[in-house]
Amino acid sequence: MKLIYAILRNDNVDEITEALAAESYSVTKLSTIGGGTRRGNTTLLIGTEDELVHRAVEIMKKECRNTQKIIVNMPYVSGTSVINYETKPMAVEGGGATIFVVDVEKYEKI
Repeated sequence: MKLIYAILRNDNVDEITEALAAESYSVTKLSTIGGGTRRGNTTLLIGTEDELVHRAVEIMKKECRNTQKIIVNMPYVSGTSVINYETKPMAVEGGGATIFVVDVEKYEKI
């Protein structure tokens, strides 16, 4: 038995969980925060048999696409001074995943 940890940006979580559920994978969804970006992520915990790991990863690869969003930073005002003057549009990457697969020593469903 294996446990898949899939750390996803929030952009594609619904599509991924629906696709996994359609193929009878049990998925637990956790809200997490990325260490580098400090932005919200979702971590999926997927317990499955060894021979089904490859298919679960294929599903995530298919549904998990990188996207690009255009954002505009608004000036930040602190008291009477403007801290951030940058108001030009910036491209920000979204989507993607980090996947870990680990052995499960013991599994019990009660």
